[in-house]
Amino acid sequence: MADGESAYSVILFHTNSAALRAEKILLREGFAIKLIPVPRQLSSDCGIALRFDRSRETRVGEVLEAAGVPIDSIHVLE
Repeated sequence: MADGESAYSVILFHTNSAALRAEKILLREGFAIKLIPVPRQLSSDCGIALRFDRSRETRVGEVLEAAGVPIDSIHVLE
């Protein structure tokens, strides 16, 4: 990883319930994730973001889409 490149991405949600549902699904699938407060530089309707390893971004998105979990956006955590 180059200097200044982030190892993490975050998902923003419209609701707390979507964030909690995503956490449950991703933990069950074996992903290393963590719920965190939404970083200041990002905006969200919900105050919770889900942090995960950036290298898993595509797979995390696929799992949540297949489960019908609505997300607001995915961002690289800087």
